[in-house]
Amino acid sequence: MTEHESIVSDAPGPGSAGHEPTAHLAVLASEAYVVGFPLVFGLEQVDRSVREGLGALPAAPFNTFCHARALAGPGERFVSINNDTVYSVAQIDLGVGPVLLGVPDAGERYHVLQFVDAWTNNFAYIGTRATGAGAREYLLLPPDGTGSGMGAGAAADYERPDVTAVRFPTRIATIVGRWAVDGPEDLPAVHALQDALTLTPVLRSLVPPAGVPEAPAQGTEAMTFFERLRVWSQVFPPAERDREALASYTELGLTGEVPVADLPSETIAALETGYAVGREALETSVRSGSPLVDHWQSTLHAFDYNLDFFEVGALDDPAWKLDDPRTRYAVRAGAALGGLWGNHGYEAAYSATYEDADGALLSGEHVYRLRLAPTPPVGAFWSLTMYDLPGFFLVANAAERYSIGDRTRGIVYDDDGGLTITMSATRPTDPTAAANWLPTPAGNFRPMMRMYAPGAAVLSGGYRLPAIERIG
Repeated sequence: MTEHESIVSDAPGPGSAGHEPTAHLAVLASEAYVVGFPLVFGLEQVDRSVREGLGALPAAPFNTFCHARALAGPGERFVSINNDTVYSVAQIDLGVGPVLLGVPDAGERYHVLQFVDAWTNNFAYIGTRATGAGAREYLLLPPDGTGSGMGAGAAADYERPDVTAVRFPTRIATIVGRWAVDGPEDLPAVHALQDALTLTPVLRSLVPPAGVPEAPAQGTEAMTFFERLRVWSQVFPPAERDREALASYTELGLTGEVPVADLPSETIAALETGYAVGREALETSVRSGSPLVDHWQSTLHAFDYNLDFFEVGALDDPAWKLDDPRTRYAVRAGAALGGLWGNHGYEAAYSATYEDADGALLSGEHVYRLRLAPTPPVGAFWSLTMYDLPGFFLVANAAERYSIGDRTRGIVYDDDGGLTITMSATRPTDPTAAANWLPTPAGNFRPMMRMYAPGAAVLSGGYRLPAIERIG
């Protein structure tokens, strides 16, 4: 069995007995959708970031950082956005050759620069957990190690003992930076750190970065998707182990030079059908989520599909590798759809829940209690953020509190050091409950726990979040 044969729900694999050629092609197309989704969706966001910006992040050219300057609030309509950090994001194009990254000394402040290639592999980390504090420079190297117009000897001139090389798996990749913020009054200090990030191309050139190649719309959503997959997969080849899967889509026209709109009608029909089946399978898998532990869904291993690229800060460890060929592509696609550019679990662990201890959906019609005793063991910090449903957006409330955690001012701990959090749509009358109040929307909701630099007990599963209890 090849790695892509059992990705799509219960659909039979290619060549199954009793299938006519068109049905066979449709099944193959549904698999191609899931395998190619991370590349297409991720590069669409890269292109959008450069051209339009992403939410609070303004548009910025390749090889330039853009910065969010304030903590997210309910006015930002982005799925499960965090209220703990501000972002610094750069879209990197090493077609211009190596780029020198300068990172300032952040002291004890938690921060991370996460590197994500065109296939959404997290391949490097710089920051508190991975490299510690202290200013340092990093030489970002293209897949061939040099870049156009630059010999290997010239590149080596920049690989000094005080400069760490980071080799990119693909010409284009994304740096996602997160800076912990201790309230609005802490923002000026964070802004200074953001502004101290530098990206300096080693070579001088008047030719701008090539960016994401054009892949013109093909008339329908499905055909545009597959055209982008055809074009972009040839420009940004995946890891060697994944090339067999792409090669198997040759009979769909996805490895050739002909635009998909010009393919035979039978192939076009198969692509349209496969797109619909693959998309439904992917969306269903994301909705069903991970197995529940005490009514919480954990995504600790949602980003473990990178098996090949391990630069500074990325753990080349079997414990963080999903090598099951039956599920790896499906997990990768689900991670892209449900949490594009999310961290490995060893950098930040996430758990979310939709239900209380009795299995009933959480609703603002009721009052709930979450007692954390002990509180999550972390090397950095933890927080619980409230989101509405079905949008997973932050919830406007009179207290202007969108999350609660170990850095929240004024919270009151229990005598044993634990913390009891009250969740309700209206402010509690009890002073302690009010101090530890996490406001909810009036309707159904989903809280999410984030644990930054999670401790060993979190990573091993020894620490378990208790179920949320309904108390009113």
